[in-house]
Amino acid sequence: MNTGFNSIRKAIILASAAFALSACSPAPESIAPESMAPADPTFTNAAAVQQQFADGSLTSVALVEHYLAAITEHNHQGHNIRAIIEVNPDALAIAAELDREREQGITRGPLHGMPVVIKANIATADAMATTAGAKVLEGFITASDAEHIQQLREAGAIIIGKANLSEWANFRGANSISGWSGIGGQTRNPHVLTHNPCGSSSGSGAAVAADFSLLAIGTETDGSIMCPTSVNGVVGIKSTRGSVAGHGIIPIASAQDIAGPMARYVYDAALLLDGMATSDARTRFGMPLSEAAQQPFTGESVVLVRSYDQRFVSVQALTNQVAEALRNHGVEVIEVTEWNLPSDLGQAEFEVLVYEFRRDLEQWFADFDSPVQTMQEVIDYNLANADTELALFGQEYLELAAAIDLEGDKDSYEAALTLSRELAEAHLNRYLQDLGAAAIIIPAYGPSWPIPPVEGPGYSFGTSTAAAVAGYPSITIPGGKEGPLPVGLSMMGLPWSEAQLVSLASMLENELGGFQQPQFLPELPATNAED
Repeated sequence: MNTGFNSIRKAIILASAAFALSACSPAPESIAPESMAPADPTFTNAAAVQQQFADGSLTSVALVEHYLAAITEHNHQGHNIRAIIEVNPDALAIAAELDREREQGITRGPLHGMPVVIKANIATADAMATTAGAKVLEGFITASDAEHIQQLREAGAIIIGKANLSEWANFRGANSISGWSGIGGQTRNPHVLTHNPCGSSSGSGAAVAADFSLLAIGTETDGSIMCPTSVNGVVGIKSTRGSVAGHGIIPIASAQDIAGPMARYVYDAALLLDGMATSDARTRFGMPLSEAAQQPFTGESVVLVRSYDQRFVSVQALTNQVAEALRNHGVEVIEVTEWNLPSDLGQAEFEVLVYEFRRDLEQWFADFDSPVQTMQEVIDYNLANADTELALFGQEYLELAAAIDLEGDKDSYEAALTLSRELAEAHLNRYLQDLGAAAIIIPAYGPSWPIPPVEGPGYSFGTSTAAAVAGYPSITIPGGKEGPLPVGLSMMGLPWSEAQLVSLASMLENELGGFQQPQFLPELPATNAED
């Protein structure tokens, strides 16, 4: 089984200097000296950076300067991506200190000196505000870090900026525009600038795609990492429920909220998750996930979902290529054409999210001494500033949540929570347990759609819900292109199967070509606009 892995690993080790722009994700010890990335860090990867830090050909200061220059040139001018709300004014000073530590023989870990962009709904105790993109929180500085952010600082990561997002993590109004926030404006997709970056972690996905950062962190409740990962053509990991500490995230719902890594390559995302995960999760993973990215996939069989083959030419081509690649590696491919979620799942999930939004958001306000303390204050602020705050869409979800009676509605909420998890787990277990598959492989999301008011086809499909509600891990990688627009591929597994999923994702990354630099097209070419 997997007889091709050794030859692939050998090819990685002997890769040329073009490695930095390739789809491979080798660990630093596997890079031969003649294959190091050039000094220019444009669209580099974590493995190359680790090697260059070690041999002295790159410093943290130089890397941070590269990203700050890119943000200056193309965030609010140039391509006007609007992926970053603000940059950390202390980033260069932090980088300089980490360089000094390395010169003294001190390294805090594999992330030492690596830049990370953080979604703006995650608390950071620094000069940058924590706002969820909402004007009502503009300028709000928290006194403490989210727990996983503190871990990253201790590991030597450099928080270089706060990423734009869909305001309130895309849970403000029924007709929200993904990638838009009152503070950050509209994030644009680096591949085609008229198109949506998806949300809510839109800025995080666009930032790594546009080369504004080496690494980024998003948060997911249902699709908020998987969708921007897919449509921006990068890698994202939503790990098992509870594997990353949730305290500090401006919440929708603690039942499903989780922070996760976004990067250009599987190895890079795995490395960041190693630094974010709780100590208990790292034990449960069984090995560092960055090491798992270098291990052969050992699963005997996988389920390949082909229900979306007829939606887009690229999707059918992708599933054909995946099936062939897996079989060439000795993996049994169980093809299925049915992925219909249980009919009651959506309503049960929504009831949970609305109830917990009220409960958890007001708890966050209290915990972090926010300038507003109730959801009703947020609603009132938006109404008082409706000409700007509510000009594009409403705040129906805020209003529904504010009307929740936390005591009176508790029994109904608890029943919905139990039902939603049972339905989602049963759906996934049909494949993972009943068929004995190591993973489910499925197209992640359809290609990006135009940002309103540009006319064109809208959102097509997404497949994140079952894993999001069940709390099972999922990984999305670049799968291909529909014209110039990326299409992602997702892998889902049983709880704590991250190491196996990462090894599978790394193998398929090599087979499918991995990250491709965006073209920053000003609009979708006419030949593709009618597809």
